[in-house]
Formats: sequence, C-alpha cells, structure tokens
Amino acid sequence: MMKRLVSLSLLLVLVSSLRAQPVDFDQVFTDSTLRIDYIFSGTNRTQHIAVDQLSKTSGWYGRRHHLEQLPLEGNGQLTVVDPVTGDTLYRHSFSTLFQEWQETEEARLVEKAFENTFLIPLPQRPVDVICQLVDTHRQVQSRLCHRVNPHDILIRDRSAETPTRWQYVRQGGDPRDCIDVAFVAEGYTSEEMPAFLAMCDSSVMALEEHEPFRSLMGRFNFIAVMPPSRDSGVSIPHQGLWKNTALGSSFDTFYINRYLTTLHIKRLYDVMTGIPFEHFIILANTRKYGGGGIYNNYNMAAAECPYSKLEVIVHEFGHSFGGLGDEYAYGNDPESHYPADTEPWEPNLTTLHDFDSKWKDMLEPGTPVPTKPDGRQLTTKVGVYEGAGYQSHGVYRPVQECRMKVNEVKEFCPVCQRALRRIIQFYTE
Repeated sequence: MMKRLVSLSLLLVLVSSLRAQPVDFDQVFTDSTLRIDYIFSGTNRTQHIAVDQLSKTSGWYGRRHHLEQLPLEGNGQLTVVDPVTGDTLYRHSFSTLFQEWQETEEARLVEKAFENTFLIPLPQRPVDVICQLVDTHRQVQSRLCHRVNPHDILIRDRSAETPTRWQYVRQGGDPRDCIDVAFVAEGYTSEEMPAFLAMCDSSVMALEEHEPFRSLMGRFNFIAVMPPSRDSGVSIPHQGLWKNTALGSSFDTFYINRYLTTLHIKRLYDVMTGIPFEHFIILANTRKYGGGGIYNNYNMAAAECPYSKLEVIVHEFGHSFGGLGDEYAYGNDPESHYPADTEPWEPNLTTLHDFDSKWKDMLEPGTPVPTKPDGRQLTTKVGVYEGAGYQSHGVYRPVQECRMKVNEVKEFCPVCQRALRRIIQFYTE
C-alpha cells in the first residue's frame, strides 16, 4: 500500500488512543445508540475506509462496563477516543466479509466495495472514532480517524420510527444487563412467520444443549424479528434462482456453493432500528444446506434444511459470537490464512508462535506438543493436533473432534467452552 502522510494532531490522537483507563459510562455516554455506516473497498492489495452516514436511536443495549477493553482482537477494531485527553472511551472488534473477499481470486481482478455498520453508545461530547483493519499478520493495513459531534444536525434521529415487528423468544432479564441476541427472519413471507417462530424456539433449545450456554442461559435475551419477504426462500445464483427478500441474502458468496450471506448490511440494520439487540442470528428460509458466521457481524444459517440445521446454527454462533475459528482443514488450500510467524487471535487456533497465550495451561502434564491423534475421534482430551483454520499443516486445534470441526460432535471442546464462557463473562460481569 502507498504510505500516507499523517498530520501531527492525528498522530497524537492515534498514539494517545493506546492509553486505556476505566470508563464511567454515565459520565461519557448517553442512553442512546449511534450507528455508523462505513464503506470498505479495495482489491487483494489495497484497502479503503470511508464514512457513509450516521444515525441515532434512543436506548443503548450493549455493555456498560469494560468499555475500553476488547475480549478478542478480531480482524478490525473501532476505537472511540476523547480528543482532549486522549483517553480511550470505547472499543469494539470485528471481522468482515470484505477481508475474506480480499483472499479470493476475484480480488486480484477487480476493486469492490462492501457495506459495514457498527453501533457505539452515543457520546455526550465530540469524540474521535478510529476504524482500522488488520491483515493476517495482525498488522494495521488501513485506518480512518474521523470526528463525531453528537450534536451534528446531519446525524439522523430515527428514534420515532416504527420498529419491525418483534417479540421475545426467551427473556433472561433487562436488555441493558443481558446479552441480546436477535433471530432475524430472511425469506419468510408474512404467512410463513409461524414456521420462523418455531425455528427460533428450536434454535434457543439447541444452544441451551451446549455448555457454557446451558449454565449461563439466564444472561441472554433472545428475540424474534419478523421482516416479511415478498418471495419465499433465498437466492441461489448457480440455479438461476433470484428472490426478493427482506435482507437480499444469497448462496454462492465468493462463488462458494454453500456459503450463504447477505451483502446488504445497511438493510439489515434498518430492519433492527429501535429494537434492543447486540448480536444477529439470521434464519434463512431454505432447505439447501449452508450458512456463514462472521465475528461480531452476523450469523446466517439455512433454517429449513432437513439435516444439520440446528448444528449449523450453533457452529456459526461460535464464529459470530465467540470468535472461534474453524477447526477443519482443506488439503489443497494455500497456507496463507494463518502465517507461521503470527499467533491467530481466535482462541481455539494456534500456530505455536505464542502457544503460552492459548490453552497450554489446559494440557495434562506430559502431553506432547504437537500431539498425535490416538484414533479415538470423539475424545475430548485436550492436546495440540495439526490441521485447522483450513490449513493441513502449521495450524493446530485443541482436540481431535469439536463442535467447531464437525457437526456430529455434540459439544464444544473444553478450550472452546472456556473461550465462550470468557466472552459471556466479559459482557455481563
């Protein structure tokens, strides 16, 4: 990438943003939500970040503590900084479809743009918001710093808009204290909403069958959001099938047959205006197997697939909520996702570059590193098994088989369980 000149004032902001002190929510923010829409664009070698538009709504349903901390690094971060003191006021990490797309063959041939939307608590005073994206070496590749004045007349107030029809599926407590997960209907017509609601119930029960959700279910609220689609089902381009649906989702993302996503992120957040939520599970009305999960972005799964639909929902929630990596490998995949000189940020993957920061403390004494498979595929014995993160060599997983590797396993492995528990505690304690 071309080097960009950075003004002295901006450089001071970026350096000072590294200072993080405990933040009192009520002293800094209001009980409202600021929505920032960005456009991420580029090729396999370039990245550009641009602000699209800003809006606000009443009510903030995210965390009110650990504001200046990150539970996981992600592939990008959003940092809110006090321009006067340089203090970090709020941080959020995420991953994006745009960064996944940059690793595809298409990204070598054309420049594309992707929508991305993030929510932060509305500040009481002007702040600087820093949006940055990192590469597979966890090095910053692009960064945008922009000033946000909460009194800017061009920030659209959407508080009075009528929200999409929604209802609670399971309520653990006040939405300001719990983790609020929204099931969003995609490809369901108004007449088909009873089937969607039934699938919401089944999905909650499926999550509840897995630790640590089983033990900590009281810390979650689950709601069902029901935007009606004109057509029933979702688009399947390789079959020449295109549907008019609420979120415009489609199979064949990046020309991968079973990769089901939506690129219409602004439309998704429009649907959620005025509704208490923090995380998405999009249930797509299709019998075709597929889905996708992106950390702190969204989880989408085929809700009417006759097999493995609930398993896929749980697996993808491990990605979107817990930041867990895939533990399977492709034999012919180029080994570029997780370079050997960098430790993955995903808590259940390691390149052994910094294994001390992962699950080394969970190994039984004498466990060899790496660990050879013992032939008992469904054992939960923790080791360091080669083959994970789509790579056959150089990336390691905690157990031979886990919920993040195959659908047949009924539980998350001990390492994934601990990682999920830590995320839940981060949001609720």
